[in-house]
Amino acid sequence: MSEEFKVGDRVRLIALPRYVKTAEPMPMLRPPDVISIGEEGVILDRRPGGYWGVRFSKGAFLLDSQYLETVESNQHSDPNPPSSSPE
Repeated sequence: MSEEFKVGDRVRLIALPRYVKTAEPMPMLRPPDVISIGEEGVILDRRPGGYWGVRFSKGAFLLDSQYLETVESNQHSDPNPPSSSPE
């Protein structure tokens, strides 16, 4: 039951694996607390072994789709954007 994503999709971390692997030319295992549940990132690419390269604020990591969900494009971070007039 793995979800398919496209490069550029915004995703949200819904669960933490036991460790995370960096998406660098020489990957390193990192503790899972470098990213947190609910953090949003962008799909960079699809990697061998069913992993997705995802860019988060603290770096790019390789994650299986079971840890990710698509962020709905109609959600906005600020429901009340500031008005253009400085009143």
